[in-house]
Amino acid sequence: MRHGEVFNPDRVLYERIPGFGLSELGMAMAGTAAANLKLRGRSITRLVASPLQRTQESAVPFAKHFDLTIEADERLLEPTNAFAGKRMTGHASALADPANWRYLVNPFRPSWGEPYAQVAARVQSAMRDAALSVEHGDVVLVSHQLTIWMAHRAIANKPLFHDPRRRRCALSSITTFELVDESDPAGGFIEVDYANPAHGLLAGSVDVGAV
Repeated sequence: MRHGEVFNPDRVLYERIPGFGLSELGMAMAGTAAANLKLRGRSITRLVASPLQRTQESAVPFAKHFDLTIEADERLLEPTNAFAGKRMTGHASALADPANWRYLVNPFRPSWGEPYAQVAARVQSAMRDAALSVEHGDVVLVSHQLTIWMAHRAIANKPLFHDPRRRRCALSSITTFELVDESDPAGGFIEVDYANPAHGLLAGSVDVGAV
């Protein structure tokens, strides 16, 4: 699951900067996602989240609904980004500063942050370890937009380079993968579902901080 809306009044790219927790709306989004899995009768036997505040807070409703302890895994962290703490839109956009243009020379890697291939590898490693760690039931991993999108594209055998504006990964959305081949060293996963249980809360939300 992706975290809920973050309290980000300055609308900066928050990356791994500490202190960016959920807004009240974001808390409601996370609660809606947890309730959705409970209503669907999913058996959740483990709960793992990125160590960042917004993902840890998004995991709390799942811990309450399914009586689980929230574990942390750094492999689920938001990717690093050279534009952390800067605004990416409007009159003060970091993209308008020529000093930042050096970060834009290679969008395929990308040159402004952690390589896509590295992100995909670490998140798939976390997914595989989580899947193999339980004998039954589902594992909920709470992470970030780009990490989830990299898992989606890698598992679908699509190029990792993409247009960030076209990611299908809404706030508090749930992308479900199933491990179908434990012997496959490349992963052995397939994607089986995408759900957007907080869709009714998105109209008034702010989602500008993802890397």
